[in-house]
Formats: sequence, structure tokens, C-alpha cells
Amino acid sequence: MKLSRVVLVLLSLIMVSCVDNKKNTQEPSPNTSKRMKKKVVYQVFTRLFGNTNTTNKPWGTLEENGVGKFADFDATALKAIKDLGVTHIWYTGVPHHALINDYTAIGISNDDPDVVKGRAGSPYAVKDYYNVNPDLAVNPANRLQEFEALIERTHKEGLKVLIDIVPNHVARKYEGLTNPEGIDSFGAKDDTSVAYARDNNFYYLPGEAFKVPEWKNNYAPLGGSKNKNSDGGFVEVPAKWTGNGSRLAQPDFNDWYETVKVNYGIKPDGTRDFDSLPDGYANMDYKAHFTFWENKDVPDSWVKFKDIAVYWLEKGVDGFRFDMAEMVPVEFWSYMNSSIKMKKPDAFLLAEVYNPSLYREYLFKGKMDYLYDKVELYDSLKHIIKGYGWTDHIHTVQSGMADIEHHMLRFLENHDEQRIASPEFAGDANLAKPAMVVSATLSTAPTMIYFGQEVGEDGSEDAGFGSPSRTSIFDYIGVPAHQRWMNNKKFDGGLSTDNEKQLRDFYSRLLNFTINSDALMGQYQEIHYYNKEHTPSYDHRIYSFVRWSATEKLIIVSNFDAEKSYDINLKLSPDVVEKWDLDNGEIALKEQLYGQFNPSLKIENRVGYIPLQIAPLQSFIFKLP
Repeated sequence: MKLSRVVLVLLSLIMVSCVDNKKNTQEPSPNTSKRMKKKVVYQVFTRLFGNTNTTNKPWGTLEENGVGKFADFDATALKAIKDLGVTHIWYTGVPHHALINDYTAIGISNDDPDVVKGRAGSPYAVKDYYNVNPDLAVNPANRLQEFEALIERTHKEGLKVLIDIVPNHVARKYEGLTNPEGIDSFGAKDDTSVAYARDNNFYYLPGEAFKVPEWKNNYAPLGGSKNKNSDGGFVEVPAKWTGNGSRLAQPDFNDWYETVKVNYGIKPDGTRDFDSLPDGYANMDYKAHFTFWENKDVPDSWVKFKDIAVYWLEKGVDGFRFDMAEMVPVEFWSYMNSSIKMKKPDAFLLAEVYNPSLYREYLFKGKMDYLYDKVELYDSLKHIIKGYGWTDHIHTVQSGMADIEHHMLRFLENHDEQRIASPEFAGDANLAKPAMVVSATLSTAPTMIYFGQEVGEDGSEDAGFGSPSRTSIFDYIGVPAHQRWMNNKKFDGGLSTDNEKQLRDFYSRLLNFTINSDALMGQYQEIHYYNKEHTPSYDHRIYSFVRWSATEKLIIVSNFDAEKSYDINLKLSPDVVEKWDLDNGEIALKEQLYGQFNPSLKIENRVGYIPLQIAPLQSFIFKLP
């Protein structure tokens, strides 16, 4: 779905600059005092979570391969998720999207396999924003009520609810069957005789009919199986622009051909049909942004998406993950997010943005809370995990984003990225343990994990559309390592292997520590370079840093090497000793992950010394009394 990401990543890497190693202290963001503890987001692919079927037939039907339901997230499942150290659940794939299953008995039209990716369909080709995926309901006719009950259950367990909003595009066959009174569907009132009009929801190619792409690499819809709606064509006259911006009546196979691009008032020549934010608004709060737009005449698509967000807030949703936000003008986000915050000031707003040069614009002008930290920390950690990256780059990333570190959500997996345990990434989930410790403790930003990550899921199933290494988001499939933990819906790890149990225990220890630590909402300083200069055998496969607040002081060190142990005298640099006001003598440390190694910190001549042996892939989080 995100094919253009390759270009964005290349551009972003060019923009990354070297940072002076002397600038090694990060002050906490001004607003972190209001967020006393870190947040942890558990992304779950909703249709896969509760599926116990292990058939895993490529292109298998719902009946053959099974599907999870909202009801699978019962009190036991939700408690197990919370006990992992989670504060927010992102239920991915909830809005009703195009899919290949017959629900005509309840008034839903069939979707055409020629414009659906996979059999279960992409969650990013939304068909009806005012309802939910019928596959996820025990009784599809009552699907909305079943989701409302899930929101209530989730809140009862003390967890917050996030869902997707995909503002850049919708399904080619969008049908708002359950719109609230007075709400028109996307495109319902468009003037299709023109390529562009400000209040059209889509862009058109007058006089041209849409054509299905020419299939490549022996691809056939549904893997070649017969379907009454699959005939090599899809009626769309006039043709619309495709979701990734293609203006061809016959998009390429690699385009997002199952979607159509939404018009936000940007003309085909790139000029804009809406007001710009005046200078200085990047420094103003959401209330000022709301006031600015309150009496402005804005494009119709802006209003439609704002109404969608407010609708779900009123259902009890606590926030949103916005897909490919940088493909939508930042002025819209100012309008949208200020409207959301006026309704729910503590709403959690997470955006997918990959271009580092746009981060601050979308945070400060667009009023986002958090952005993916993909092309900076994630990519750096991936290179280190794979063996060719240096830990030196971790601080380059962190110091380069010191002013926005609180807003850059950290992760090692999500539905777009390769599973850590896949051969295409690391081949062993344990190789990411030190990276997970660093990712979760380096900043004040939230941490995100993807369901199955905590038990080493490898994404090796051939589900149909797409290829292994990423758990399929397009087809009905089982998730084996996760299913073993689920243990026929006991959610107790009863069928997990010893390695899977140990891995989940590691994640639970780490994540629970992070959400209860005061220091992780405080200051950061690396001690990595001081140790590289002053500690024999310390090298670029180790990373060390400190975190502190008024009530807690932490020393964190991770060994990224899978084979090498280090016997070192880790040093606390003089400037840290001074900032912490430590006197000469010995201080007993308490290790926070496993607590089996509790050395002393010896302060002598304004330098701290911790003698330690650190095994391959081991991390320590030492707490001062």
C-alpha cells in the first residue's frame, strides 16, 4: 500500500545531518509535565487477533481460514493485553472496508475482486466510515453495536481505544449506507463533468472510463479462483484519480488502484483553494487554531472527515491513527485536529509521516500529538540489529530531534514493516531485545508494539496477496505464534514454546517498567561517547545513556552483539556525576528488568564506575536509590 515510501525514505536519509556529540543533553519537552508516565500502544490487527483456525490456505475464504471477531476481545484477553504493560489499543481495520464476502442479505453490496487487494481486503480502502467491518461481528447486522460493546469492555479494563482514519483516499466503491441524518456520502454531490471543483470530493478524468490495471508477476484476483463479480473490469465513468495520485484511467499494478484520491481543495496544478495559516500559528494552541477556522469556508472533504472523527469520538473512541498524513495538506490537519481537541482535549492523535523535513510542520501547524519515528530511529535500530549499523547513530538521531522527541512514537514492528523474526529482517526475535530496551527507554515518547511481536511471530505465512515477512493485512489467515499464546482463547500462553514465553516475559517486564517510571518522562543524556573514549573494549555494539527526573535516576546499557560478551568498567561521565550531585563513595544499584545483578556504582574523583559483565543481547536498567 505504501509503495511511495521508498522515495520518501531515500529523501529523508539525505536530509539527516551529523550532530555535534557535545550536544548530548536532552531537556524534557515543555508539555511532558502533563504526561507523567509513558504510554504504550498495542497495535492489533483486529480480524486476526482471535482467529484460532490454523488452515492457512493461500487465498482461503473466511470459512476456510477463519476470522477473528470483536467478541474475542473479552475481559480475559483485554486483561492479558493490559498486563503486558499496555495503555492504548489500536484496533486496526475497524472501519468498514471493501472485502470479498457476501453480505447482501443485510443490504451491503458486493465488492469487485478486480479492485480489492486480497480476499479480506485492505483496511485502507474504506467503504463506509460510519460503520464497521461486518467480518468482525458475530451478527453482522449488529456490527456497530458489537464494536460499541468492545469500546466499553476496553475502557472497563482501563485501556484507551484508537482506530484508523484514512484521509487521503477511500475505496473505489465507497457507499455510505449508514450515514447519520444530513450526512452525504463522498462524491454524492460531485460535479463529474469537470476534473476539479473545490467542493468535489474526488478528482475526475472526464470522458474516460476506468480500466483495471494490467496484472503483473502472474497475479490474478483471488489467486485465480472464480467469483461472479470478477470479470476483468470495474465500471467507473468518468474515471477518478487513484489514491496515490495517479491520474491514469488505467493505473499501474503498483499503484493504489483499489482506492481513489480525496480532494482537499488542491487544484491539479498544485495551487490551493483554501486559506493558509498566518505566521506564528505553529506556536499557538489548538484553541487558537479552532478559532481561526471557525468562520472560514473550507472544502467539503474537510468537513466530511471532521464529522467522521467527531462521530467516533462520541462513540467513545479515544484517538486516531491517521494513514499517510503527509499526503494531505497541513492546513486540513489544523482544522481537523483542533476540532477533535475541542471535543476531547486528551484525544491521542498519531500520524504516519515519513519525511523528516515535514515533522515539525505536521506537529506544530497540524496539531498532531505523535508521528511515526520510522526513517530515523527505526531504520537505525534495524541496521544495528542486522549487524552492520553502529550504535553511535542512536544519539545522532535522538539529539537531532531533541526539540520534538516527545512527539516521535517509537516502534520495531507494525503492519507495514517486516516481522523481526522473519528471515528477511533478523530471523530471530531475540536479536531485537537490546533495540527494544533502547527504543522503549530512550525518550519520553510513546512506545508501540504489534500483536505477536511479543512472542516472536515471524510472518512466514503465504496468505495470498503480498508476500511473507509481514503478517498479511489483505487476507484471512492465522498467526501461529500468537495463536499458541492465545491457547484456544484462554490467552494464557499455554501452547507457547519456552522461547516464546521467555520473550513475552521480557516484553512484559520492560513495558511495565516504562509505564511506571518517572525518569523516562524526564531528561536524557548519552554516556556512550565518554565510554568509547575512556573504557577499554567498549565499542559501537554497545549503547549506554542515563535518564533522570527529580525522583528517579537510571543508568541504561545494552549489548547489541549476538555473540560477544563484554567485561567492562562502565563509566558515569563527570558532567552526569555533577548534575546528579553524587559524592565520592559507593552506591548500591538495583537492576529493574530481572533484578539478578545489582552492582555498586563507585564515585571517585567525579567519575562513576560500574564493573559489569554484559552477555550477548543483554540489557541492564540500573536504578539509583
